[in-house]
Amino acid sequence: MDVKEIEKAISSITGSSTKLDAFKKDPVAAVKSVVGAVPKDVIDKIVDGVKAKIASDKVSGAPDAVKGLF
Repeated sequence: MDVKEIEKAISSITGSSTKLDAFKKDPVAAVKSVVGAVPKDVIDKIVDGVKAKIASDKVSGAPDAVKGLF
Protein backbone atom coordinates (compact mmCIF):
# COMPACT_ATOMS: atom_id res chain seq x y z
CA MET A 1 0.00 0.00 0.00
CA ASP A 2 1.53 3.30 -1.03
CA VAL A 3 1.23 6.73 0.56
CA LYS A 4 -1.58 7.89 -1.74
CA GLU A 5 -3.71 4.87 -0.80
CA ILE A 6 -3.07 5.55 2.88
CA GLU A 7 -4.05 9.20 2.43
CA LYS A 8 -7.19 8.10 0.58
CA ALA A 9 -8.13 5.79 3.47
CA ILE A 10 -7.58 8.59 5.99
CA SER A 11 -9.74 10.96 3.94
CA SER A 12 -12.41 8.30 3.58
CA ILE A 13 -12.66 7.82 7.33
CA THR A 14 -12.42 11.48 8.34
CA GLY A 15 -14.81 12.55 5.58
CA SER A 16 -17.70 10.39 6.74
CA SER A 17 -19.41 10.86 10.07
CA THR A 18 -20.50 7.21 10.09
CA LYS A 19 -16.98 5.94 9.46
CA LEU A 20 -15.54 8.43 11.94
CA ASP A 21 -17.95 7.25 14.65
CA ALA A 22 -16.98 3.65 13.89
CA PHE A 23 -13.30 4.66 14.09
CA LYS A 24 -13.81 6.21 17.51
CA LYS A 25 -15.37 2.96 18.77
CA ASP A 26 -12.90 0.53 17.15
CA PRO A 27 -10.11 2.11 15.09
CA VAL A 28 -8.66 -1.12 13.72
CA ALA A 29 -12.02 -2.52 12.59
CA ALA A 30 -12.93 0.80 10.95
CA VAL A 31 -9.65 0.89 9.03
CA LYS A 32 -10.05 -2.74 7.94
CA SER A 33 -13.55 -1.96 6.65
CA VAL A 34 -12.07 0.72 4.40
CA VAL A 35 -8.83 -0.89 3.21
CA GLY A 36 -9.50 -4.59 3.60
CA ALA A 37 -6.81 -7.06 4.59
CA VAL A 38 -3.44 -5.35 4.90
CA PRO A 39 -0.47 -5.90 7.23
CA LYS A 40 -0.82 -4.70 10.82
CA ASP A 41 1.94 -2.11 10.42
CA VAL A 42 -0.03 -0.48 7.59
CA ILE A 43 -3.21 -0.47 9.68
CA ASP A 44 -1.28 1.13 12.55
CA LYS A 45 0.00 3.87 10.22
CA ILE A 46 -3.52 4.60 9.00
CA VAL A 47 -4.88 4.66 12.57
CA ASP A 48 -2.13 7.12 13.52
CA GLY A 49 -2.89 9.21 10.44
CA VAL A 50 -6.60 9.40 11.22
CA LYS A 51 -5.86 10.37 14.83
CA ALA A 52 -3.49 13.10 13.61
CA LYS A 53 -6.09 14.38 11.15
CA ILE A 54 -8.74 14.51 13.88
CA ALA A 55 -6.35 16.39 16.18
CA SER A 56 -5.39 18.88 13.46
CA ASP A 57 -9.05 19.50 12.62
CA LYS A 58 -9.75 20.29 16.28
CA VAL A 59 -6.80 22.69 16.44
CA SER A 60 -7.74 24.43 13.19
CA GLY A 61 -11.28 24.95 14.50
CA ALA A 62 -10.08 26.57 17.72
CA PRO A 63 -9.61 30.11 16.31
CA ASP A 64 -13.17 30.06 14.96
CA ALA A 65 -14.45 29.01 18.38
CA VAL A 66 -12.58 31.89 19.99
CA LYS A 67 -13.95 34.36 17.46
CA GLY A 68 -17.44 33.24 18.40
CA LEU A 69 -16.85 34.40 21.95
CA PHE A 70 -16.47 38.03 20.94
